[in-house]
Amino acid sequence: MIYKTPQIIYIMKKYIFIFFGILFLNVALLPLVAQDIVLPAPDKTGGKPLMQALNERQTTRTYTTDSLTRQQLSDLLWAGFGINRPEQGKRTAPSAMNWQEIDIYVTLPQGSYVYIAASHSLKFINNKDLRKETGGQSFVADAALNIVYVADMSKRGKKEGDEIKDSDLFMTYADAAFIAQNIYLYCASANLGCVVRGSVPAGNLETELGLKASQKIIIAQTVGVPGKQE
Repeated sequence: MIYKTPQIIYIMKKYIFIFFGILFLNVALLPLVAQDIVLPAPDKTGGKPLMQALNERQTTRTYTTDSLTRQQLSDLLWAGFGINRPEQGKRTAPSAMNWQEIDIYVTLPQGSYVYIAASHSLKFINNKDLRKETGGQSFVADAALNIVYVADMSKRGKKEGDEIKDSDLFMTYADAAFIAQNIYLYCASANLGCVVRGSVPAGNLETELGLKASQKIIIAQTVGVPGKQE
């Protein structure tokens, strides 16, 4: 018969406690590290009247570090390119030939996601803060989020390895601009700030977002709580 001394029992209890403590932390932190975000239903009844929103639409280049609420994020993405006619799968912004080739990538402090309109959710990509990677201006790293508009040219018949010419992107630039303007109007209606940016560093950003050769970054848009204007 093996007798356990009080010291051995103490050590065993200590290691059992540590084991379960680590297990608990891993389970508790997992949703924060890698998890899709299911957005609440968009509020389609709020906001300012259209003519007032148009009157207050403006570009903002100074932001606080405040985050958007989950509801604001939901409303913003639905306004930008959400589904407004479920029976047809059509969206709040037009697209040539109904290609719907623009994907909305969202960079937040806790990670990067792509908007899935069909489920009104954000699909997790990674847990890296890539906001500063989306532009050269200093404010992009401080604002609540940066949107990267990516054209999936496979939806327009392009195959992996096919050359994407400027002429192929003529209507795609317009399609991205329609979405960006929707977000401008939402921001004016919700007292938020935003700015569209044409210069978006590619290379590392494409790699971090896991883009394919048939996907091309078109423009970016910074959104956040306006700071004191200089």
